[in-house]
Amino acid sequence: FICEYPSDVILIGHCVVKLVDNKNKDSNQITLLFLSGCEEIRHTLVIKYVSVWSNTLDISNKSNEFNNYNQWVSLKDNHNHPIIIGRYNDNYRGVRAVIGGSNNHLLFITYLSNNISVFDLNTFQFIKHDTLPIYDHIWCHCFVSNSENEQGQEMIKTNKQNYQMLVFHQNTGLSIEYDEDINTFQFHQLPICDDISSFKYYAYVCINDAILFFGGLSYTDVASKLVHKYSIRENKWMTFENTLPSPLYNCVAILNEEDNDIYIIGGRDDKYTEVSTHLKTKVRLWDPLQLVMICFYETQIGCIIKLGWIDDFNQIIIKYNQIWFLFYFFTKKLLKRQKVSKYFPFYRNCLFFYGNKLYYQKINKFSFLLELLQFST
Repeated sequence: FICEYPSDVILIGHCVVKLVDNKNKDSNQITLLFLSGCEEIRHTLVIKYVSVWSNTLDISNKSNEFNNYNQWVSLKDNHNHPIIIGRYNDNYRGVRAVIGGSNNHLLFITYLSNNISVFDLNTFQFIKHDTLPIYDHIWCHCFVSNSENEQGQEMIKTNKQNYQMLVFHQNTGLSIEYDEDINTFQFHQLPICDDISSFKYYAYVCINDAILFFGGLSYTDVASKLVHKYSIRENKWMTFENTLPSPLYNCVAILNEEDNDIYIIGGRDDKYTEVSTHLKTKVRLWDPLQLVMICFYETQIGCIIKLGWIDDFNQIIIKYNQIWFLFYFFTKKLLKRQKVSKYFPFYRNCLFFYGNKLYYQKINKFSFLLELLQFST
């Protein structure tokens, strides 16, 4: 247990984003910003979070250093005055926000009915309000930044003051480009595939060049267990054959970059009942491009430390060598007269570049050959 929200806070379609402090190099601490509310009352909270599993935070320590950790408190300006983000008539139910700008100091907010605002976290002032060129009333929609994608990094490198975001909600698909120099937006319509056009309340996560969508609720209030993918670079959609174990909506998806896992938390099932079971799935199941390169080496590699191994790599190696095995089996008559190992192109060392990690393992030729034969059978 970490903490509770204040009792007066409205938890209907609220949004939590991670703030980026370029000056703070403390990897043990993160700061989260909370937005919620309606026209009459809105809430803006922050929490300085330190892992409850970390030795950094001693629960028994009552010193001032840890007094404000792991507690939701009001956002305050440089003069210690409480700040509530939003204008009088702004409705933040179902709000979505992302952090951006040249110094990660801008908060981009999309909210009912079809509004977008830019809030400067340094000056604690709005610097831009605009209307999205859409017909739908966005609510609990998909709103992601494209700055962490390869495509986005190319854009930032050529013009550091441009920032790109994407919005999806039912029939709406929109690319948003913000020019920080002149404080203007440009909007471009994006296609929506038929399979997802009727859904809302899905979980989503942006990974490299793709956005993954999990579950959702249709126009007719039918919960879905489908998984969809939108490729940003190719501007294409696909629906996976694999699905969630059961229908789910009103959930949230979070990427753990350390182990490339996706966590799907909370939500409701097809009987509109809140679920207590959280799901975990591997990124590689939905984004095979994460496996960037496979290298096989015959020579000894003495300078690489074994950083880890994923069991699925074994099957990839087996399948790869199986192709060569079958090739020699059908094309080399001498294979019957000679030992298999003489013609079997087996590699003793394997390197896998997966995500942002390097995996290396020395392979036992004979045990793998045995496994290969069993696999082939």
